[in-house]
Amino acid sequence: MIKVGTCGWSVRGGRKKYFEVFKLIELQNTFYKLPRKETAIKMRNQAPEDFEFTLKAWQVITHPPSSPTWRKAGLKIEPKKRDKYGFLRPTDENIEAWEKTLEICKALDARICIIQTPPSFRATEENVLNMEKFLTTINRGNIVIGWEPRGDWHKDPNLIKDICRRLDLIHVVDPFKHETVYYHDVCYFRLHGIGPREVNYRYKYTENDLHTLADICKRYIPNCRDIYVLFNNIYMADDAQRFKTITLSKGLPVR
Repeated sequence: MIKVGTCGWSVRGGRKKYFEVFKLIELQNTFYKLPRKETAIKMRNQAPEDFEFTLKAWQVITHPPSSPTWRKAGLKIEPKKRDKYGFLRPTDENIEAWEKTLEICKALDARICIIQTPPSFRATEENVLNMEKFLTTINRGNIVIGWEPRGDWHKDPNLIKDICRRLDLIHVVDPFKHETVYYHDVCYFRLHGIGPREVNYRYKYTENDLHTLADICKRYIPNCRDIYVLFNNIYMADDAQRFKTITLSKGLPVR
């Protein structure tokens, strides 16, 4: 099944209207600041029973306090704890931040949580070791963890594949830029726009692009029970709806 949605509430008219158009959303606000558990439960209760939430893990786990996204979220910590957060370090602080993220996953009945590491989290031995210690220490519950590495990791696809295999992760990619090298019954694609850089949020996907994307998804259907396609560009609501129409026209299973 190809599951289509957007990264954030993108449909005019708010959540109620979004629920009428899509059956899937990847929450973005959880990356900046986690909502209260009660807020997440209310959101789940407002959604149709067959609606699915996925979410990005809280940034304090993956991004250091020097990251501009910390400043954007207004997050502040004691100076002596600055080296305790981010980069998947196996610290008590990061593990506690994961537990809070997991609590929101459970409140939303989310199946998948995305860990997005920044370009500054380079493919070094230290970062690999920290990642291994962190991900083998935390309680995952029943959550599938997707890893979207940015930066130099894609220079070594075999390293990504080995890490994902050993740590039971799915490799999350923009399929127009990289090929996923590890997945099990789930493939997860995030569409950031086409261009020379890693992201091009102002890009609007053409009909040809969307046909190509549908053909990419088709290749994975024999091996993946579910293929998640999340648009993350300015025109994501329109592009996602157009993609659903094209996918249906090709006779592919989509929701």
